[in-house]
This record gives sequence, structure tokens and C-alpha cells, in this order.
Amino acid sequence: MKAVWYDRQGPAREVFVYGEVPTPNAGQGEVRIKLEASGVNPSDTYRRMGTAGPMEYPRVIANSDGAGIVDQVGPGAKRFKVGDRIWLYNGQRNGRAFGTAAEYIALDENLVTPLPDNVSFAEGATLGVPGMTAWVCLYHAGPVKDQTVLVTGGAGAVGHYGIQLAKWGGARVITTVSSPQKAEIAKAAGADLIINYKTENVAERVLAFAPEGVDRIVEVDFGGNIETTEKILGRFSTVAIYATKGNLKPQVTIRTLTQKNVTVYGMQLPLTPMPLQRKAQAGMAEWLASGRHIHMVAQQFPLKETVDAHLAVEAGTKLGTVIVDCAR
Repeated sequence: MKAVWYDRQGPAREVFVYGEVPTPNAGQGEVRIKLEASGVNPSDTYRRMGTAGPMEYPRVIANSDGAGIVDQVGPGAKRFKVGDRIWLYNGQRNGRAFGTAAEYIALDENLVTPLPDNVSFAEGATLGVPGMTAWVCLYHAGPVKDQTVLVTGGAGAVGHYGIQLAKWGGARVITTVSSPQKAEIAKAAGADLIINYKTENVAERVLAFAPEGVDRIVEVDFGGNIETTEKILGRFSTVAIYATKGNLKPQVTIRTLTQKNVTVYGMQLPLTPMPLQRKAQAGMAEWLASGRHIHMVAQQFPLKETVDAHLAVEAGTKLGTVIVDCAR
């Protein structure tokens, strides 16, 4: 099969190789998927560059998320049959060297979820890490119905799904953005209050909307936002952190957290307990079946141009997920 891999870490143009590798077979409890689309996340570029740690394997086929069609079912696998449309996540993580920048992938069926017919393969490849991360951040502490939720970075891949999943769950949703264009994206996703953090006082706007503070925060920049966060926390609130962009050692006022019984929850999807991952998959499937969902595909590149796909992510200007078309 054709694939894109690297044997050493570094810039995409220097380390990526496009060529032929053996086609995998589905092992015990696995399914093999004929990949139609591969989603490129920032974490895929970090692992390739080495900023997320050293090489874990002698050779890595890039990218963790994808979508396609089951074409082989391994011994003991029971959840899927040949011909099923699916989306997947964590293809290249936690003991798996070979990801989705390829024509085929074989992996544990527990990392695979049915893809409805009304969702394209390119759209399905945007679901994996962003959608699952958003669901876990929102729902690990239970339902959000009638709660006030702040999703920071509402035009980002995780934030965009966070808004939609929170609204689907019956929450009032506040989000922050950095431009009018991103505000329109957040509005289309269903946010009730949209705050431009470049031009507005976030804490004042939030507390005018929710005087008792927010119940949950899905946080893309814990270190950068901590001063505002402490002002808007409600009693028994939860802050779910999936990233921080600047300050890696923020100062937190412990008294603020204890007086309001605040829970701070740090998460990385690959380390999330499998029972919670399964709940997230089921929740995502239920949401997809509800009919109202928006998927943001930023750009699409053929498999042989995976270098350009990674460069597009690293440029930092994309709105949505960059997709590699594995079938061309």
C-alpha cells in the first residue's frame, strides 16, 4: 500500500517519505480499514517534529484520525462487518506506530465508530481527537443540561465541536473568539454568547450573562486565561484542560478553588480510561444521529502531498481540520 512515514523527527519536507509499505492484516480484535480520509491534528505535527518527545518507534506512519470502510475483520472482532463506514481516532498513538496517512490501517475495533451515511469521509476524519476531546471535557462530570458552559476558542477544532455538543446536551453556551470571522463560525455552531477576547472584557461579559458564574469550562489555554477563569468560576464548577498555549506554570489561587469546590480536570485523550472513551464514542454517535452537526474541513490534500497538509497545520491560520485524501 502507499503511505507517508518518517524514520526520524524533524521538518516535514526533510523527514517525510511517500512510498510503498506492506499492507497490514487485521489481528486479534482488530478491523482493517480502507482509508478514505486522514485528519491532521496539531499533535501529529508535534510528534513528527519531536516537541512532544523522542521517537517511540523506528518508523512512524503519520496522523491519528481518519475515516473509511471496513474491508477485513480480524479474529474476535465483533462490532463491525466488511463494508461498514467508520471513523477512527488514535490510530498512531499508545503502542501503534502506523497511523492514517496510508491507504489502509488495522487497529483495535474499540477505536472505531460507525459513520452515518450523511457524513462524508472528509467530515468523518475531523471527528476523532477534536470531537472526542470535546465530549470528554464536557461530559466526564455528567450531563450539562441547564448548565452554563464556557468553551474557550470556539472556532478551533475542539472548541467548535464543544459548542455543538454542549448545545445538544441542553446547556447555555458562552464562547471566546479572536475575530469577527471566528465569531460567525461560533454563532453558526450555536453559541448563546460570543465574546471577542481581543476587544472585550471576558469576565465582565460572562458575569453579566451568568451572575453566579459558569458551571463548566472547556479550556484551550489554561495558563493564559487563569486570571479570567478565577473571576468567573461558579460553585461546584469544573475546568477541563486539554491544552495551554503560553504560561506552562500559571499561579493559581487555591483559596478560590477551595471556597467554590472547583474541580480541575486535565486530560489527554490517549490516556483517558477506556470506559470513558467508549462513553464518548457512544455520545458522539448519538449526537451524529440527531441530525444537526457542522464539520469544518479547512483544506484537502492528496496522500502524496501530506507534507503540505502538515505545513498548513503548522502555519496556524487554518479554520477547521486539514484533511489528507487517502484515495488519491
